[in-house]
Amino acid sequence: MPNPANRNGRPARRVLSLSTLYPNSTNPRFGTFVARSLEALAARNGWEVTCINPLGIPPIAFGKYRALKDAAVDGVENGVDVRRPTFPLIPRFGGRINPAIIARKVLPLAQELHAQTPFDILDAQFFYPDGPAIASIAKELGLPYSIKARGADISYWGKQDYGAEQMLDAASGAAGLLAVSQALADDMAGMGMRREAITVHYTGLDRDRFRPLDHVGLRRKLGQELGLSLPSTAPLLATVGALIPRKGQELVIGALADLTDAHLLLVGKGEDEHHLRRLAADMGAAGRVHFLGSVDHNLLPVILSAADLMVLPSASEGLANAWVESLACGTPLVITDAGGARELVMGPEAGTIVERDLSSVTQGIRHMLANLPSPRIVAAMAKRFSWEANAGALAQYYERLIDRHAG
Repeated sequence: MPNPANRNGRPARRVLSLSTLYPNSTNPRFGTFVARSLEALAARNGWEVTCINPLGIPPIAFGKYRALKDAAVDGVENGVDVRRPTFPLIPRFGGRINPAIIARKVLPLAQELHAQTPFDILDAQFFYPDGPAIASIAKELGLPYSIKARGADISYWGKQDYGAEQMLDAASGAAGLLAVSQALADDMAGMGMRREAITVHYTGLDRDRFRPLDHVGLRRKLGQELGLSLPSTAPLLATVGALIPRKGQELVIGALADLTDAHLLLVGKGEDEHHLRRLAADMGAAGRVHFLGSVDHNLLPVILSAADLMVLPSASEGLANAWVESLACGTPLVITDAGGARELVMGPEAGTIVERDLSSVTQGIRHMLANLPSPRIVAAMAKRFSWEANAGALAQYYERLIDRHAG
């Protein structure tokens, strides 16, 4: 069946995207930034988007994997045709072989979809394991492909010999590469990828949702929503990110020793939660550190708007969505010089960049609390971000690759 034509009479461009991280019924917050980007592209005239979201399930699915197996459901979600095949996963030990297993599982589905209505380009939303897998699939289909780097896929997998080898091989055959920041593009080039093949593609932002909210009574309302007693005037800090050592939440909790009246809202889940809870208790700050877990996306702007600062002393990042969302809510940042930090914090209105140690993080928080800019000025620092702009840039990039391949 031929593709529907766009307003110019040309058949719609068809993109097949592979993403191991994508929202599903069990994990609705996984990879929302991937979903928003693809949805915005699908909403553009002349584009059709299919996403294959392979779910790794161990041979014996216990606990969270049993629920994840039930989430392997296909459907059209906000304009994107989402397919969720499963593949056999060996937790903690399958890193080396996951790309090959994913490619083998996804290829028959990709061939079937391509035979029904041909795709113009293939895309991997993460460099590992998605990148090597899409390279293998593209070779079989004879199509150009693109791979996007987001941060940890380069900073972590790039340090594994087998990961670096597979990523460099996949990059060498790609029609183009994407990076979420200039700093990450430089890291990719440092690994040996062609710098001229890399295009910087900044994240998007839901501008209707993430904006400064009225602070009058906001903390009281938030406290009622969360079942917490929050201070009306004392400093309120927020940290948004997975509870893992790389994000540095223990440094923020440690800073509370010198910020004796401050409260901290920790948004996220992860393996470090037990350690962080014990640290807060040992410091006598358990009553001031609030573990919120994963929160509804509609509540996150309220949390960020209610906070005085968003503090995230990461060891590595690409360009964190939480940075952009915080600025858009009028809340300045205290962050480390990781990834694209300097591409966002380009003046005191956006916050401050500090060294990744307890003293520097504490001093950075103190400095910003004493020099808080108005939310309106902070929010202006994020005005260039939107999902519409993200999709527009992505469409232009794909067009170049498709036309180059056709020529």
